[in-house]
Amino acid sequence: MILSNEPGYYAAERFGIRIENLIVVEPRAIPGAEREMLGFETISWAPIDASLVEPKLLDKEELAWLDAYHAKVRATLSPHLDRETRSWLNKATRRLGAGK
Repeated sequence: MILSNEPGYYAAERFGIRIENLIVVEPRAIPGAEREMLGFETISWAPIDASLVEPKLLDKEELAWLDAYHAKVRATLSPHLDRETRSWLNKATRRLGAGK
């Protein structure tokens, strides 16, 4: 089954932001689980617009998650792109957590 994962935050009458990815349900091996478990694997890869992110508002774990996500976006898409588009992708997925 494919689902849309759409976490977001909305401040009433001020602003809102939502990130959306497609995910597929898959079996997961979880140590100690008493039954079969399911998890999610992302199947759509797009950069999160860094101009909409204020890194100072994120803690180390959040920045690490974003940088890891962007690294996966680069690794997944780069082999399929021409040089110009790959250059754009590298800039769009630059590390934001450096120095924090």
